[in-house]
Amino acid sequence: MQKRKAERLIKLNEEFFMKKALFLALKGRGRVHPNPLVGAVVVKSGRILGQGAHEYFGGPHAELNAIRAAGNAGGATLYVTLEPCAHSGKTPPCTNFIIKNKIKRMVVATKDVNPLVSGKGLAQLKKAGISVKQGVLEAQARELNRDFNFWIRHRRPYVIVKSAQSVDGKIATFTGDSKWISSEASRDRAHALRAASDAVLVGVNTVIKDDPELTVRRPKTLPADRQPIKIVLDSTLRTPVSARLFKNTKPESVWIVTANSAPISKEKRYRDLATVIRVKKVHARLDLKGFLQRIGKQGVVNVLIEGGGEVIAHALKEKLVHEMHCVIAPKIIGGKNAVNAVSGEGIALVKKAIQLKNLSVELVGGDIWVKGSPRYV
Repeated sequence: MQKRKAERLIKLNEEFFMKKALFLALKGRGRVHPNPLVGAVVVKSGRILGQGAHEYFGGPHAELNAIRAAGNAGGATLYVTLEPCAHSGKTPPCTNFIIKNKIKRMVVATKDVNPLVSGKGLAQLKKAGISVKQGVLEAQARELNRDFNFWIRHRRPYVIVKSAQSVDGKIATFTGDSKWISSEASRDRAHALRAASDAVLVGVNTVIKDDPELTVRRPKTLPADRQPIKIVLDSTLRTPVSARLFKNTKPESVWIVTANSAPISKEKRYRDLATVIRVKKVHARLDLKGFLQRIGKQGVVNVLIEGGGEVIAHALKEKLVHEMHCVIAPKIIGGKNAVNAVSGEGIALVKKAIQLKNLSVELVGGDIWVKGSPRYV
């Protein structure tokens, strides 16, 4: 009985400190790609001596920040959300620093899926005589880096779709008006999604009708110094040069994806505004999968698709979407000419509909925010 109580207390303590590490890891959201999010906490005699996160790409890793904050970490336990690296990249191996600072015990949430690391970091720590426990809050740690893990395995971005719609599935009225369907609280959360994204993608019709900036502007507490890349799918180069998405940006920060057949004469007008990327067409549409594979090799880990209905329909049809965020406002728009959240041809049979799994539903500012992962038939 006493032994079971002691084991339960140890488990609770380990989960408590690992939760702190997981929370710290969020400091790097939208800023560390193509590296993973990582948090770390140094604990000795039940007291936190230091804590840290990997906060930006090229910066010190979480383990280094936590140990440096602790000062003297000799004999302490280091809680870390991801297996420490044992190879040199932008920074030296974390394992060497951990061993040098005489950490006695490691509690690691999950192994790193990166082949350069996977298992090697833990093996090196064990070889140095450090006690290692792995698997504390592992599911939460894997979810934290679900985009990074997918990118490492497939070298293609993890794709998230966000749409704000009325109860009857409309994203704009028959006149094209769409401001604002969702609540202010939902718009804050949408900007948080942007802030966590490497790139935001829309179709040219969305640019022409809504003229979005595609930048992170709210809430004001979010860092906006690392803006996502703006991507426009535009097969015939119709994007207006006066579009707001070109405002205060460099050409390398705006990508216009067009067809190989698009006129060279039209491309010239974007010379000082954007980077034009040509791709082939597949079944009369831009090869979105091929484009994603291309930018995945360039280090783009995740992409947020924000519209319009045709682009979302195409991405779903090609089975490229991994996560959906459907913001349903308590409004009814109606009308056969109003704009649908998902357009395209649609399906013939309900049994062939794309089902959302791993559902979560919550109220945000009066809107119903539905999150789920598409399960393709």
